[in-house]
Amino acid sequence: MNGIFGRAETYSSALGPSALLAGTFVLDAKTRAMDWSDEVYAIHGYSRGDVVPTLELTMAHKHPDDLARIQEITRGVYAHGGHVAIYHRLVDARRRERKVLTAGEAVLDEAGNLVTVSGIMLDLTSTIQRETELAAREAVRGAVGTRSTIAKAEGILIGRLGIGSDDAFKLLINYSNNRNIKLASVACGLVALADNPADAGALGCVIQELVHARHRRPARQRTRQDEASA
Repeated sequence: MNGIFGRAETYSSALGPSALLAGTFVLDAKTRAMDWSDEVYAIHGYSRGDVVPTLELTMAHKHPDDLARIQEITRGVYAHGGHVAIYHRLVDARRRERKVLTAGEAVLDEAGNLVTVSGIMLDLTSTIQRETELAAREAVRGAVGTRSTIAKAEGILIGRLGIGSDDAFKLLINYSNNRNIKLASVACGLVALADNPADAGALGCVIQELVHARHRRPARQRTRQDEASA
């Protein structure tokens, strides 16, 4: 990033090095003119020369739902000086919504009048999108893994007891409800015992417990749909 304050390195843990769009800006309080780095132009959907940066133009790009709070915060820092950091949304020249972090410093003169405001703007849109995608992917993987483990546990019961898939699932559910243990944990434990030949005796005991548990009344009978949405 080659900005007003010189070159700065950027890094996003979600995107890797050099993928985070960030730039610098300076506001001259007397003229209300602004100087943007090339990256700040890009964040707003422009190239250098397309527009003349001003405070009014900057505020015009703020998301309508964030504008009032941003104006309130900036009025305070302009009056008293100091540092400010605001995470907010803006709408660029192509009507695309961006999520940005703006951090800066307001400098006052000896009389308490605002002289300059300078800072940095980071476009976090891609970072947040990437992290959301990764979180969703991990959630799907976890759900798929849970379903696979439950299916394996059902298969063990089908093979050992000679029952159908629905009856095997009901045994797992009843035991889960009566013992107040998550279905995934019950299934995982059963599969772990079955995978270890040394635990054959323990596996038989657990299966018998599952069979006996069906005669107890659970607090609420869950279904496959409940587990899929959990």
